[in-house]
Amino acid sequence: MTIRILLIDDHSLFRSGVKLLLMRQDDFEVVGEAADGAEGLKRATALTPDVILLDLNMPGLSGLDTLQLLVQELPDCAVIILTVSEEAEELAQALSYGARGYLLKNMDVEALTLAIRKAAAGEPVIDNQMTVKLVEQFRQHGTNVVSKERNEQQTRLTQREREIMQCLARGDSNKAIARTLDVAESTVKIHVQNILKKLDLTSRVQIAVYAVEHGLVSE
Repeated sequence: MTIRILLIDDHSLFRSGVKLLLMRQDDFEVVGEAADGAEGLKRATALTPDVILLDLNMPGLSGLDTLQLLVQELPDCAVIILTVSEEAEELAQALSYGARGYLLKNMDVEALTLAIRKAAAGEPVIDNQMTVKLVEQFRQHGTNVVSKERNEQQTRLTQREREIMQCLARGDSNKAIARTLDVAESTVKIHVQNILKKLDLTSRVQIAVYAVEHGLVSE
């Protein structure tokens, strides 16, 4: 299946470079580009892409404002923030507004293409570096973003699931967790899915935040 992609970024050179790289993938099609949020919204509604790569810092309509409008108009489209911003606050806002991913522009091509495929399949994709920053923000400010009603659910976690939660709070990938715990990567994926189900969470980021808030991660 071909994944149809729209690029929204005010830097034409960056758009051209990303488009060239993405078009080398047999299952990708870059269906359009836009230099600002307003134009991006028009092109998105006309083209109905599967995935949108959206910059945060643009003139006129901001990336976050554009994100909210895109999610309202195209709820089935996966919007991935692709930015230079490493601010945990902007990551938290983007996720709360409905972004399916938050990636940094300094990532390598292989990681970007993998993230696009995952997002198109319905998975959240968050840069590991940003996951760590977000968890640290919650650790410092003590923000309670997870319901206290989940305390009872926590007791159903196995020791292995708790260990995996600690790894996620550090921003480890499934491959890194598998290496640390000496288990298969497929086993890690199963444990992550079990954790999400037991705690009624929807993403790895929420697992990491939960681990910090409930004392499952050492200082």
